[in-house]
Amino acid sequence: MRPARLRHLVLPACIAAAAVLAAAPATAQIPQQAAPAQAVAPAGVASTLDTLARQVAASLTDPAARRALVSAVRSGPVDLSALRADTTLAGRVRTADQAVHAAKGLPASTGSLVRARLADDSMAAALAAGAVPLVAAAPGDDEAAAIVSYEPDGRRVLLDPARVPTRPVIVIEVDVAKALPAGLDVLRQALTQRGVAPAAASAALASGGYWATKVNAVRLSDDQEPWIKGAAEVYSIVSGFGLDGHPKVDVVQMPYLDYDGTTYYPNQLLVHFSAYKYNLADVVMMEDDGDTNYQQLAQAIAAVLLTIADVGAYIPLVDAILSAIPTSWWTDDPDFVDAWYTLSTGSSGHLNGAGAHGWLEVGPYWVAPL
Repeated sequence: MRPARLRHLVLPACIAAAAVLAAAPATAQIPQQAAPAQAVAPAGVASTLDTLARQVAASLTDPAARRALVSAVRSGPVDLSALRADTTLAGRVRTADQAVHAAKGLPASTGSLVRARLADDSMAAALAAGAVPLVAAAPGDDEAAAIVSYEPDGRRVLLDPARVPTRPVIVIEVDVAKALPAGLDVLRQALTQRGVAPAAASAALASGGYWATKVNAVRLSDDQEPWIKGAAEVYSIVSGFGLDGHPKVDVVQMPYLDYDGTTYYPNQLLVHFSAYKYNLADVVMMEDDGDTNYQQLAQAIAAVLLTIADVGAYIPLVDAILSAIPTSWWTDDPDFVDAWYTLSTGSSGHLNGAGAHGWLEVGPYWVAPL
């Protein structure tokens, strides 16, 4: 089964027209001279990984280093810090890893985050037959007209983002499955410090329990994301007015959403109404492909929510949360998947997302005290 391909619903002001690729040869490579300016990776995590991809490619001129990396990625994604490499490359991996931690607002205790994987399972046979792989990092912009990869001699090879190349490609990326839980902890702590995290449910439980919204099934739509992208990591930002009358957000990880076009049956509690003043809450579903800075995300959300006053009636907070995210982030991460407005304790059945990129099957659930 192929990695997740979650289509982003980008704000209209941030939509850019993507260049349409002409017919490519069987290897799905684009002539070097045809590269448009937007093929260059933007600053941040993407540029760090692009630099490291070029350095890893250069290390493949050493047959022993190539054998070690090829053997490792044939077995699955590999932590580059654990790969036996020469001193120069090991130092570059450490430098890149430190830069990724800083760019994502994560503590060093998160552990190493830079890894390598084979771009597509179909490439394994050619790799086993001795083909020399290209090395690439996923572009920071999903609308990029080309994917930049590197030969061991340093030459750039531009690949069609819509067609899987026949030549093996090793992808240098962030281990988002490791980064997301740590990032959500940072996000929750930062929101708590700024007074926009919901209160614990202990009081409601002590008084006899409370109602929640349970996700019985969920499905996200197909898209046309580049083949180089890895599995997405999904989380939801649940918002409402807290018991004190001020806007609050809760963050819920949804680690089972590995693939689009697949229906999942998680039976996961999504909204805990014990934390909210009104019988209503909103849900914004997001994914992290690698670039999300959790400290900045918390600051942006808190800054806008703290300006909203309780007027004695529920006000949906989805638009406020989306407007808080810097426009520069909409080129890729954090990616907006979809949103659901005004869920209540009585919400049940099939609920399409506002962006028509997914649906939830929900039902009310009574959380009783022990």
